[in-house]
Amino acid sequence: MPRTTPSYVGLRPASDAASRIHSRSSNKSDTKCEQLLRAALWARGLRYRKNVSTLPGKPDIVFAKVRLVVFCDGDFWHGKDWEQRRTKLAVGTNPSYWVKKIETNMARDARNTRALEEQGWVVLRFWESEIRQDVSSIVETLVIASEAPAT
Repeated sequence: MPRTTPSYVGLRPASDAASRIHSRSSNKSDTKCEQLLRAALWARGLRYRKNVSTLPGKPDIVFAKVRLVVFCDGDFWHGKDWEQRRTKLAVGTNPSYWVKKIETNMARDARNTRALEEQGWVVLRFWESEIRQDVSSIVETLVIASEAPAT
């Protein structure tokens, strides 16, 4: 499948001020929820690699021995509760830009998940809000998954 670059032709960019605010608040790696999850995993004795750039999507956490990758998806940028969020965006500033941007992110996430699964990886995605709300239950899920033999 050829890789396509998103096109925002005909869409107005966000205002300069909004772009600066969102760029500063949008870390690509080492977000607070990633740090929270990684610290909890490390405390449980699980060892991993982070942000492995040779894998599709550059997973946030990688357990290579069992071919398990973990993504910590930000609620806004990755489209949590998308129908509800899209409705809210529709009445905000520059809705066509933001809807297109997040839908492009969601499509990219799906492509990366498919590519990883085709390579034999198990892909687990957790929402930022899930990690913040109950990191211990996510750690337990990952402890069990990381103990499973690679297939």
